[in-house]
Amino acid sequence: MTKAGFVAIIGRPNAGKSTLLNVLINEQIALVSHKINATRKRMNIIVMHNNAQIIFIDTPGIHNRQKLLNQFMLKESLKAIDDCDIAIFLSPSTDNLSYYEDFLALSKGKKHIVLLSKADLLSKDEILVKLSEYEKYKNSYEAIIPISSFKGIKDISIIFDEIVKYIPHSPYLYDVDIISTQNLKEIYKEKIRESLFKFVNKEIPYQSDVIVKKIDELEDLDRVFAQIIVEKESQKPILIGKDAANIKNIGIFARKKIEQFSNKKVFLKLDVVVKKGWSKDKKLLKEIGYELD
Repeated sequence: MTKAGFVAIIGRPNAGKSTLLNVLINEQIALVSHKINATRKRMNIIVMHNNAQIIFIDTPGIHNRQKLLNQFMLKESLKAIDDCDIAIFLSPSTDNLSYYEDFLALSKGKKHIVLLSKADLLSKDEILVKLSEYEKYKNSYEAIIPISSFKGIKDISIIFDEIVKYIPHSPYLYDVDIISTQNLKEIYKEKIRESLFKFVNKEIPYQSDVIVKKIDELEDLDRVFAQIIVEKESQKPILIGKDAANIKNIGIFARKKIEQFSNKKVFLKLDVVVKKGWSKDKKLLKEIGYELD
């Protein structure tokens, strides 16, 4: 009998949620960056494991900042918790329990698994101490799993086997060949945003976004036309760089990422557009794709 269910990956900003997801599916779709709060919208990724279809929901990090965009990101995480059959709370083993306690307060008794990453950074005795700290919450979680890294096949199999215990018996919800519920515009947008985080520093990646305006899908070529949105006029020349060097690097890296995903040649056209105060304006946020209501 087949199973199918939704699994939300939850944790603090920069806990490694998107990295975990990309390893689980063995295909980079989710945006990966060492910078905090790179993920903004939740993303559904579909994985087949034996007779089970697991729909992972990658989410923004849980935080309490008050800006409109941050409110949208928190809403995305809370909705993912509500919608899933079981959640994974991902926490580096070196973190204290305050992040988990925040999750418990928000999750309202949602069934979940605690996944402690980077266990290889601790000694065996330190891991035992960490597990004992979680012991007082043993009635809250279904399982707690320390893993050394996201690359070990054994660790990944343990994660899958544990998840499958808690998702319902059901026909498959999606075609078995589908790996994401996102459309091409959304996937390519994340590739370009990843490039922004790689080549642009300080506040600009957080005050910028991407709109993929058009994709022309030809037999052996995708033509992608996108806008990079910034908040201030002063950010535009910084993002473009001297002699357009920076925007060229952003474009080259993003194009390669898109080509790796599409297995096709890609022509990528990037324009930089100023939309003053977009991250604080409900109308502009909606135009870019962030619904607050």
